[in-house]
Amino acid sequence: MIEAILHATQALVRNRAGATAVEYGLIVALIVIVIIGAISSLGGGTGGLWGTVHDKVVDAMG
Repeated sequence: MIEAILHATQALVRNRAGATAVEYGLIVALIVIVIIGAISSLGGGTGGLWGTVHDKVVDAMG
């Protein structure tokens, strides 16, 4: 019984696929955080731009 547990533990330690998946997950999470930060910082500026476009269109049609 103890030998089976020891063998399974050693097999898990030697298996690097799980660690690679975690590393890829962390990379994806960091990329998502950067994208969210960029969208947040650009969002305020583009909101004013679209407000100006809206006002000009309304004035042109009005």
